[in-house]
This record gives sequence, C-alpha cells and structure tokens, in this order.
Amino acid sequence: MADTIAATAPSERTTVRVDLGERGYDILIGRGLIEEAGSEIASILPKARLAIIADEAVAGLHLASFSQSLGAAGLDHGAYTVPSGESTKCFAQFERLCDEVLAGRFERGDAVVALGGGVAGDLAGFVASATRRGMAFVQVPTTLLAQVDSSVGGKTGINSRHGKNLIGAFYQPSLVLADTAVLDTLPLRDFRAGYAEVAKYGLLGDADFFAWLETNWKGVFEGGPEREEAVARSCQAKADIVAADEFEAGKRALLNLGHTFGHALEAAVAYETERLVHGEGVAIGMMLAHEFSARLGLIDDATVTRVHAHLTDVGLPVRIQDIPGQLPGAETFMDIIAQDKKVSRGALTFILTRGIGEAFVEKGVDPAVVTEFLKEKLDQ
Repeated sequence: MADTIAATAPSERTTVRVDLGERGYDILIGRGLIEEAGSEIASILPKARLAIIADEAVAGLHLASFSQSLGAAGLDHGAYTVPSGESTKCFAQFERLCDEVLAGRFERGDAVVALGGGVAGDLAGFVASATRRGMAFVQVPTTLLAQVDSSVGGKTGINSRHGKNLIGAFYQPSLVLADTAVLDTLPLRDFRAGYAEVAKYGLLGDADFFAWLETNWKGVFEGGPEREEAVARSCQAKADIVAADEFEAGKRALLNLGHTFGHALEAAVAYETERLVHGEGVAIGMMLAHEFSARLGLIDDATVTRVHAHLTDVGLPVRIQDIPGQLPGAETFMDIIAQDKKVSRGALTFILTRGIGEAFVEKGVDPAVVTEFLKEKLDQ
C-alpha cells in the first residue's frame, strides 16, 4: 500500500491523509479515539461550538463518553438524535436538523459532528453543507461500513422516492475519527455488512489486499490488529481515489463496484433494513457484477467462484433470492437503475471487472442485455 499510512506509536494509532490541498484532512484510526475526541477536534477547531447529530442507538452507547471528552477540552456542544435506519435520510429529518442547528444559534464558524454510521454521516454532512451556506464538519463513524467508506470522501445526502442518495452535495469533513473499539458493540449483521465494503477495495483495485483478506478476515472480525490494518488499507485506497477524482468525473466511479445493482435492490425493498441493509446489497451487487462480467466474457468462472466463496465464508448474502419477501420483476429493477447517478445522457454505466483487483468503468451498457441477465437471476 501507499507509504502515507503512518502508525503513531505508542498509541498504535494510524493516520491516513486525504490529500485535497488546503481542504485536505486526516483520518485517525485506532482504539479509544472517542475518549480522545475533544482534544483532537479542539486542535483543528479550537473555538467552535459543536452540533452533534447522533444515531439514537449509538447515542445510548457512546454519546456520554463523547460529550465528556468534548467538555474536558472546553468545547461547547449540543446533541440532536435521529432514528436508526435508512429511512432517516429524508427531507423531514433534514429540515428538522437544519432548524435545530439554527435554533441553537450555531454560527458558520461552528461545526456539525456526525456520531453514528453512514446514515447519520450522510445526513449530518448534508446539514453541514447547507446550513448557513456551509459549516465545518467532523465525522465520528461508529460502524465498519462508515469507517471504511461513507465517512471518507465527502459524499453527503438523503434519499428520494426516485432512488438512493439522489439529493445531496460533495462536502468534505475537516477530520474523521475512526474508533475501532466501538466496532466491538456492533451486531454481527452490521459488521458483516460493513465488511462488504472492505472486500470491495480488494476486488476493485488491489488483488494482494483481497488475498490478505481471504487469509485474515477472522482477525478483522475478532478485533485483533488485523482490524486496524483492514480499516487503514481501505481508507488509504479510498483516499487515493478521492484525491485523484474528488467529484467522480472518472476513476472515483470505481468505488461503486456492486452499487448499481445494490442500490436497486435497496430501493426495491423500500429501504426496509429488516430485509436488506446497504452492505448486504453491496455484497449481492458485487456478486452480480462479477457474474455479469463473466456473462460478457471478461472473467472466467473460477474468478466468480472465488468471490462467491469469500463472501459466503464471512456470512454475507450473495444471491437475490437471499433477500426475504417478494421482489419486483426485472423491468422494475431497470427503471430504478435508469435513475442511478452514474447514468449519463440515458446510457447505462456499470463497474465491471477483468479479474480480482481489475475493475473498470464501462459506459453504454446495453439495457436489453442487463434486463435479460436480471430475469435469469430473479428466476434462479
């Protein structure tokens, strides 16, 4: 991996830099960072008041220690909770939180802090981007998925009835604090869902990392040093791509491996997390992307089998039929895919692959071929 990952003994903390010039920021990775959050935030925002937007489940576990740390650093703050679940990323919650921040008399020089998973981070970041035309923003991700993916890179937003994350802004944080100890409290299902994004980084551009995960995934789950290494390598991979293509004009689209199919699956179940959470959709979507690549003659069956084996080893779903309940037909899925953010002038764009670590952007994919592929998968 790139040599910009630097362990900072004796705390065994790792720092990954997102190099965006004057707007660049650090991702700090290690155990116990929530208890140290006050001093870290004060070092870059010494006089800011902080509006904390916290997932209500996370608040019950970690808000007290987080607030204590902020108080010890002399940072004035207020906290606002939001319900867990993808349905929280909506206009109603966005409006409520903007109003709460304004009613709290937080100023442009103050900061919004996201404490929670990807839902809290996406929503809080959009609030920060819009309120007073832009406040500082700090991410404190508490899920594996958020630590390795959604907290890094500046994508913020809410969902629409037309699809996932269609309303939002690119808005970079000032700091990301990834406390890997809080992952110990995650339900296994949520940890697995986050791991799908970790595997994604190996599959899209780092065959050596994917091979490392095949050998070391149990240590990642059990909280050994492998966890910090997996988070750091994932963050570095994303940081490198974001630095090269911040606004997804080219290479950054690779990060959507599995997401076109995955987002369509999420929309098809109306974002009911009892049936499907984001990382599970990504896992199935990555499997579909590899199977579709094989259908097009880009990879062999052995590669598909290898991806299938690893995702199933860790307990992730890999088939559309793994989603409980009724699903719509292929035509409905195609209608959803047509609203995907990667569609350009009506042409479908998919992230396909020529092998492990060899993903690429394919524009102008024939919708008829995709429709026929989905019909077969839905009938299996």
